[in-house]
Amino acid sequence: MMILGWSFLSPALLWGLMALPALWLLLRAIPPAPLRRRFPAAVLLLGLKDANRTADRTPWWLLMLRALAIAAAIIGFAGPTRAPLDSNPSTAPLLIVMDAGWGDAHDWANLRRAALEAASAAGRAGRSVAVIRLTDTPTPPQWQSADTVQGALAASLPAPRAPTEFAQWAAALRDAGRFDTLWLSDGLNHTGRSDLLAALQSAGRAQVMLPTKPIYALLPAQFDAGEIALAALRLPSAQSAEITITAHGPSPSGTEAELARTALTFAAGMARAQGQITLPPDLRNRITRFEIASQTSAAAVSLTDDSLKRRKVAIISAAAAAEGLQLLSPTHYLTGALAPSSDLLTGGISDVLPAAPDTIILADVAKLGEAETRDLTAWVESGGTLLRFAGPRLASADLTDTDTALLPVRLRAGGRATGGAMSWGEAKKLAPFDSAGPFAGLLIPQDIAVTAQVLAQPDPNLAQNTLAALADGTPLITRRKIGAGQVVLFHITANAEWSNLPLSGLFVQMLERLSIASRTAPATQAEVEGKIWQPQRLIGPFGTWADAAQLGGRDGADLWRSLSAAGPSPETPAGLYASDTRTLALNVIGQNASLAAFAWPPSVTLLGADQTPPAALKGPLLAAAFVLLALDAVASLWLGGRLIGARAASIGLIALLAWVGAAPRPLMAQSSDFAALRATRAVVLAHVLTGDPALDDIAQAGLRGLGDVLTFRTSIEPDAPVGVNIETDDLTFYPFLYWPISANTPLPSANATAKLNAFLRTGGMIMFDTRTGDLQGTPEDARLVQITQGLDIPPLEPIPFDHVLTRAFYLVQSFPGRTEGPPVWVEASAPTNDLAEEGMPFRNLNDGVTPVIIGSHDWAGAWAIDDFGNYMLPVGRGFAGEEQREYAYRFGVNVIMHVLTGNYKSDQVHVPALLDRLSQ
Repeated sequence: MMILGWSFLSPALLWGLMALPALWLLLRAIPPAPLRRRFPAAVLLLGLKDANRTADRTPWWLLMLRALAIAAAIIGFAGPTRAPLDSNPSTAPLLIVMDAGWGDAHDWANLRRAALEAASAAGRAGRSVAVIRLTDTPTPPQWQSADTVQGALAASLPAPRAPTEFAQWAAALRDAGRFDTLWLSDGLNHTGRSDLLAALQSAGRAQVMLPTKPIYALLPAQFDAGEIALAALRLPSAQSAEITITAHGPSPSGTEAELARTALTFAAGMARAQGQITLPPDLRNRITRFEIASQTSAAAVSLTDDSLKRRKVAIISAAAAAEGLQLLSPTHYLTGALAPSSDLLTGGISDVLPAAPDTIILADVAKLGEAETRDLTAWVESGGTLLRFAGPRLASADLTDTDTALLPVRLRAGGRATGGAMSWGEAKKLAPFDSAGPFAGLLIPQDIAVTAQVLAQPDPNLAQNTLAALADGTPLITRRKIGAGQVVLFHITANAEWSNLPLSGLFVQMLERLSIASRTAPATQAEVEGKIWQPQRLIGPFGTWADAAQLGGRDGADLWRSLSAAGPSPETPAGLYASDTRTLALNVIGQNASLAAFAWPPSVTLLGADQTPPAALKGPLLAAAFVLLALDAVASLWLGGRLIGARAASIGLIALLAWVGAAPRPLMAQSSDFAALRATRAVVLAHVLTGDPALDDIAQAGLRGLGDVLTFRTSIEPDAPVGVNIETDDLTFYPFLYWPISANTPLPSANATAKLNAFLRTGGMIMFDTRTGDLQGTPEDARLVQITQGLDIPPLEPIPFDHVLTRAFYLVQSFPGRTEGPPVWVEASAPTNDLAEEGMPFRNLNDGVTPVIIGSHDWAGAWAIDDFGNYMLPVGRGFAGEEQREYAYRFGVNVIMHVLTGNYKSDQVHVPALLDRLSQ
């Protein structure tokens, strides 16, 4: 029932207010008014005072007090709630439509809260509710009770892609009947949105809620004239803005780290910002992703692939061409083909090897020294590519076993000439490339011919080692694997002396397919289709890495549709895909994308996701009724003359004790000598005192609740938690500190910062919790940055799917508290390609304990229990909320287990190998 913007859970109870006038009269009649009679002897009693007086009638102010108490109780039990989302009453079913794409991720907490409130309001009004997500497969709405829908909403997350199938959704809603709509939209002009809006408006009233935070998107980075070109998008705005772009990749130690950063500025009225960043080749080639700092959205991340990485190539020739004969130089055409896309090195073998090139090219080098052969062999075995070209020297050389160790096949002496007066016949054409080889799909120009070549000795493995051949079947390119690397031989010269192949564009394409030249051109349809692409890493809904292990190989045709126009889909989510010849990045935002706001018609009511949430007054009204009744009891005693002397003192003392017991108790710093002594005898969890009594009470109660769960479920039996003052207390005795952050949290002094750094370096862990459900743009986030500026915090990353924290005791992949959604940050661990032995399910990482955990999920609020073991704060709604609280406890158990056992669970991945060795 809705009255003046207020809804009531039990509106029938409001009829009790009609009894207030009768109650007023009843209260005035008790006690009954006495009859007045004049008695002459009463003159003798004048001046006397009777200690036991009885009022002739109830005072008006006491009647008012009782009436207010009863009215507050009646209204409180009716369950009043302010519902600002919809002030007009409706009995039609409510359809909650969510774009649920990348455009919602940055404000997901507010949008989901609004959806939960709308479903709750509909439930109070007795309306059925359905929820559709436009990034899901279109299906007719399923009308359910509000409680059922709220459970699904509480666990919902956005998808790392844009909604696309608006027309299909409009068709699915055609036969759904009459209903009202609340559309939680990102506000972007997606193709087909008008069709769906028309279908919703034809079914009933439509309201639209838009995010309140600005939307940013990052375009894929490009290499341009020696620099990395970056560009970002936003909706047009009259205000200028500056964003920070960070580049991430493995550090020299192998951990994910920030490698560089730059700023892009949006001019007033502009929707696009551009900039460049210049990095050394070694640093540039390590970048795996760019991202917009403080933006939790999949579109704020741009993955890099082969197109950005420039390989280091060393070109070594036996002799340089004479002056004026550069076109005859063996390295001239190689330099022309590789210079635009690779970083070239020159010098001798001993000069280029320390630079760790990706490829070394030997142009007609026949003989190598013993030391050079040894060094080159070790370099190839470690993963290098040695590319060799034939020539007169190689054809005429008397090759020994040492010389052929770095050749893919044995060669005949003397070579072979064709197409001349003294040759064996006409110049030879190239045979079609093998469909299963690295050159599959490349078109061979008809004018390419080979006039001379070095021949390979017949061998059982010759066909297996041949990558390309001439029309007569003789090898043109051969390859042999050596360790982790390879040796490739072109049986022709690197210049145009034996063939015109080095003059063609096919030559550059072949170098790219052999991973010699970096790939600067976008992938073509022929190159993508017809292959199976394996996902390497995926982008999660909030821009963090997601697990790709559950996703099998993707067909090239599906991947090409996503790359060319459609964008990511459920079949091909955003991420990195690899084949045997190339790695491709499928980003949420394509290179030619743009952002525009959808023009909502005037008939649509627009709402903001940050509006005031519904206010429930049942608790305050019942508390007010209780206080008023207590005042009534005191007033009645006073009117009856019983509230005097010792009785008054006793009642006052009882009231004072009750007030002291009910009032919040500010925590004292319990890390005294006694508390420190306790910490040496048992595990004691501690929290940092913030100076806010309510915040400190919740932290204390949260650690108490987590300690009880640890005692009941594990072998850890923590003692009572304590609050510590980081300025005065010794932190040595505590393995774990929980630090709730508020906008007014005091900043640590230089002495406290030094103590905290010593605590972190000696194995302690600090869990920072801003409690807001958002790590961007909040006052708590700004205060967290100020607090951590002086702390020795290592590079951080969102918790990977195979981190020790995901399996220290429970197997978990979500880390909620009272809120969930944004990533939880821990010390960056080794990159995902550092795999353990075959058959091991996880990486062997985190040799120590991550010194910090940073999040915004209000974990202590989810753990907190009172003195009677009851939960102090609500989590979510219904069963979904209890499930969320359970996962919050499980994550807390994993955190304490990780603090106390370190890499114990990482070591367990070696059990299969240890058992296998024992059996041997």
